[in-house]
Amino acid sequence: MAVKRMDNVGIVVANLDAAIAFFTELGLELEGRAPIEGDWADGVTGLRGMRVEIAMMRTPDGHSRIELSRFLAPAVAADHRVAPVNSLGYLRVMFAVDDIDGTLTRLGKLGATVVGEVVTYENLYRLCYIRGPEGILIGLAQELGAK
Repeated sequence: MAVKRMDNVGIVVANLDAAIAFFTELGLELEGRAPIEGDWADGVTGLRGMRVEIAMMRTPDGHSRIELSRFLAPAVAADHRVAPVNSLGYLRVMFAVDDIDGTLTRLGKLGATVVGEVVTYENLYRLCYIRGPEGILIGLAQELGAK
């Protein structure tokens, strides 16, 4: 086997505090926050003089993480925050939730909006895409009939 696990998904944000608050309200836990820079960071990213502040958010099961990054240098090169869901590249991260309506209410207080509508797929799942702070696109899935 070549892959042991998926370690994390990285999301670049302009407002790190707002993104941390959003993912905390979703149910992730802030594992740590730190500045990152130096030759090793430049080497792995291919960006010379890179300075970034990261926050690692852990899912409740402890198996997955979201790495939120706020670049201090170099300047952000492109902004894909409002790209439609059929854009090339990263689309979204999907989270399983117990109560999609309750989750939408809580995240709505932080500015999250449903992209289309909440739909039911084959009486198995309720699903939707939402945009959080800065247009971060995530999916929510509630398994129907789950305990």
